Amino acid sequence: MEGQALESIETEKDLGVYVSNNLKPASQCSSAYAKGNRMKRTIQSRDPVVLLSLYKSLVRPHLEYRCSAWNPYYEKDKCLLEKVQHRFTRLFPGLRHLSYRERLAQLKLWSLEERRNRADLIEVFKLFKGFINVSYSRFFQLAEDSRTRGHTLKICKPRCKTDLRRYFFACKVINRWNSLPEAAIQAESVNSFKNYLQRIYDTTMGFFLD
Repeated sequence: MEGQALESIETEKDLGVYVSNNLKPASQCSSAYAKGNRMKRTIQSRDPVVLLSLYKSLVRPHLEYRCSAWNPYYEKDKCLLEKVQHRFTRLFPGLRHLSYRERLAQLKLWSLEERRNRADLIEVFKLFKGFINVSYSRFFQLAEDSRTRGHTLKICKPRCKTDLRRYFFACKVINRWNSLPEAAIQAESVNSFKNYLQRIYDTTMGFFLD
């Protein structure tokens, strides 16, 4: 370009997210894992209230930054990220002997995988409700069949030939979005929608897991 040879690279950082030439999220997951671990090691307190507050404000944001753009679908990447929270919950006095799911229940935390899928649903809700200055039609096509059971904003699911397309935000989120109740879809605010998602989490086992 203008007489300058362009460098060929495998990964580039854009708006804080690593994008690889194969479009897989492994580099971003590794980066998030490293940042989360570094922040975890700086926390010395063992007071449960302080620990939980510091985790939510200093550690977890590194594991979830813009996660709708890179939500991992390989088990190795999911486990790598989950490892940070798994280890952190073992720091709480009296919880070390419990299983990971039991520790999460005691601390009223979601797994990171569940939170990423929750974040995807929140993004779709914002798109449909106009809380984001991007038209939902750039990502989704509404189902036209009025006989389709479910809520009034169900999305058509396109055919996907590759994993990259199948697990891209605009495709991955569709089944879970279409399974939501009408009351959740008709929420008037993001906080109200989040409350509906919490109710679903409390009553429907595995809804937010892939």
